[in-house]
Amino acid sequence: MIMKRVLVVWLLAAAVVVTAVVGVTVTYDHRALVIDGKRRVLVSGSIHYPRSTPDMWPDLIQKSKDGGLDVIETYVFWNLHEPVKNQYDFEGRKDLVKFIKLVADAGLYVHLRIGPYVCAEWNYGGFPLWLHFIPGIKLRTDNEPFEAEMKRFTAKIVGMMKDEKLYASQGGPIILSQIENEYGNIDTSYGSGAPKYIKWAASMATSLDTGVPWVMCQQKDAPDPTIDTCNGFYCDGYKPNAANKPTMWTENWTGWFLSFGGAVPYRPVEDIAFAVARFYQRGGTFQNYYMYHGGTNFGRTTGGPFIATSYDYDAPLDEYGAPRQPKWGHLQELHKAIKLCEEAMVATDPKNMSLGHNAEAHVYQTSSTCAAYLANIDTQNDATVNFNGNSYKLPAWSVSILPDCKNVVFNTAKINSMATIRKFVATNVGNVLSASKAISTEWSYVSEPVGISSSGAFKKPGLLEQINTTADQSDYLWYSISANVKDDETQTTLHVKSLGHVLHVFINDQLKGSAIGNPITKDFPITLKSGKNKLDLLSLTVGLQNYGAFFDLAGAGITGPVQLVGLKNGSTVDLSSQEWTYQVGLKGDKLGLNTGGSSLWVSGYPKGQPLTWYKTNFDAPSGDNPIAIDFTGMGKGEAWVNGQSIGRYWPAYIAPTSGCSDCSYKGAYNSNKCLKNCGKPSQTLYHVPRSWLKPSGNLLVLFEEMGGDPTQIAFATQELQSLCSHVSQSHPISMEAWSQEKSTKKSKSEPRVSLECPHPNQVISSIKFASFGTPQGKCGSFSHGECQSTDALSILQKACIGSRSCNVGVSTATFGDPCIGVVKSLAVEASCA
Repeated sequence: MIMKRVLVVWLLAAAVVVTAVVGVTVTYDHRALVIDGKRRVLVSGSIHYPRSTPDMWPDLIQKSKDGGLDVIETYVFWNLHEPVKNQYDFEGRKDLVKFIKLVADAGLYVHLRIGPYVCAEWNYGGFPLWLHFIPGIKLRTDNEPFEAEMKRFTAKIVGMMKDEKLYASQGGPIILSQIENEYGNIDTSYGSGAPKYIKWAASMATSLDTGVPWVMCQQKDAPDPTIDTCNGFYCDGYKPNAANKPTMWTENWTGWFLSFGGAVPYRPVEDIAFAVARFYQRGGTFQNYYMYHGGTNFGRTTGGPFIATSYDYDAPLDEYGAPRQPKWGHLQELHKAIKLCEEAMVATDPKNMSLGHNAEAHVYQTSSTCAAYLANIDTQNDATVNFNGNSYKLPAWSVSILPDCKNVVFNTAKINSMATIRKFVATNVGNVLSASKAISTEWSYVSEPVGISSSGAFKKPGLLEQINTTADQSDYLWYSISANVKDDETQTTLHVKSLGHVLHVFINDQLKGSAIGNPITKDFPITLKSGKNKLDLLSLTVGLQNYGAFFDLAGAGITGPVQLVGLKNGSTVDLSSQEWTYQVGLKGDKLGLNTGGSSLWVSGYPKGQPLTWYKTNFDAPSGDNPIAIDFTGMGKGEAWVNGQSIGRYWPAYIAPTSGCSDCSYKGAYNSNKCLKNCGKPSQTLYHVPRSWLKPSGNLLVLFEEMGGDPTQIAFATQELQSLCSHVSQSHPISMEAWSQEKSTKKSKSEPRVSLECPHPNQVISSIKFASFGTPQGKCGSFSHGECQSTDALSILQKACIGSRSCNVGVSTATFGDPCIGVVKSLAVEASCA
């Protein structure tokens, strides 16, 4: 018996040894990151853990892996984790360790961008505002108080990662860390302090001994051994600052952020694929999509000013986590093609050769492998080129990938992946009116007092800058004063100058006007009564500055002058230096109205009334599709669901009517090139995570500043409307077909149309459109061309209906030849149920 027990103990000890996690070495050379002695070509994507919810993380990570990513990149948000000095929060959406462990569980690597300045369109660039009040501090320069705080927080995060054994050197997923962020864009403004600061930051980071390389993006003077990296829409021409460093791209912007008052930016996937392929073509080996999933700026986390609550970023995974097709699928195919070239790419440097005007090839060749990228960088004209004894047609602004230096398996301008149409559809919940789709007809409200209502109010002579006064504990700061006028001086103009961002003017408790700007200068025609008048100015911030030299010093609020202009005797009364009464925040905040507290609620829903709190109860929409609230009918404010803020809403802010037009992927992209939704609200739909909801008895609270109609707002769920594919006979064959041909030496296969319902319990229920020949249009608006097969619809119905997925060859062997000598294509639109 004793011998048996000894044997059991030995076996258990042996099992522990067998399953122990073994660390790997991560280094680099001039070609690539070197992981466990092997150079790697890596594809990365940014997902910011607090911009989604923990229940969303596993699916986002898995879809990233399915999309061909090797690495997940995330910032660490200092102000989120240390809102008060030495008081840390890593719970819920802030659980950084949990997020990284989930990435590891999926078999992916992590690039941890500690910063701790992050920019990221995040409030105050990620810095906690309490830094601003440390005596003698100057941010992001050679300043001892700042460097002490930055080192303390950076060491805190590194220590957490080490404690959890999350660095690759410990067997974890973290293969890279970043210190600072895009400082090289603005460092000249900091004079002689900048180079000293950068040397200090690099030295401080490397001294923390993570066992993995550190990077600095947009920092050409990054000291060894820190790697300098590129950010931008294109980085194929980037060269690191030392011959022994690899070419790395830490931010490839997949779109652009949305601003309140702006149109919605987007970036065509053909251009993104072109930029990525060009980067790897010309020697790059690490590329990261910013963003791969953008998510949502919940609460008051948006920077700015005026950054919207949605941080969708036109990313491959949309704000709600659904694949944005064909962007996700086209990039997935691109990643497969690049990986087919990896063996050759890591073995040697590329050799460049001209293929004619604006056309070139880069070839990776050894004695045993050969891979080539053929590029046509012309913005208008297609090209036919000769390479390696063969002829290739290259569309304008495209790259073809040849993993064997012979067969094209991917062209960046030819989309072979499925497209989808997803729409938000209003849904009935609770006791709603089915005709209106409104959330509820049973509302309660509380009127927020105009002006000073708090015992915490205080008086000061002169006008106070807002951020120094509120410490960003609230968007709101009241400036209140009284003015006495004579009987004959009732018509006047109130002149107000403010640093921004929003201003509401109340005269004798009535809203007389509003202004938006950064800064604001505006004249408000007002009518005063004889005698004493109450003037209340409500100043608002809409996200603090997050970018630029000395962004931390950008002020807000009413700094003056504030004047009564055009009195009857022609005089001007300057109120600026008089004694003002101030109140930080709202009375409703202190009463806890955002969680439904207080006994002040009254049944009803006054419409068009500014400064009003509303609440109602609702049942969660059925199913598991993503949920949003459509705030059409409201002005501006903030909303809470079961006490959690879904962010600022502002549907009253309309984008300019001009600037939107058809957008070609050809030619260099910029953030204003491709815009949509001109003349419409910048954002009407606001994400409500399902994990925040109960089946019934949920609480919705709104604070409306400007006046709106809460009975118009409605729940909507994201529904898949259509699956589409449009593939030409001239498209490259699939990677799978190429691999099969290579192994079996069969003749060339045809391109194929593939459709697949996204949900495993769905099947293709109908074929809405099918045409083989010369179909026109795009998903949702296909039409037949002059050339069309009469059998296309029946063939697709037979092949697809009743199955979750189908795959049909694009060939005359399948459909016949309705027009001999013409290059034909197959267009299909289907629905799932």
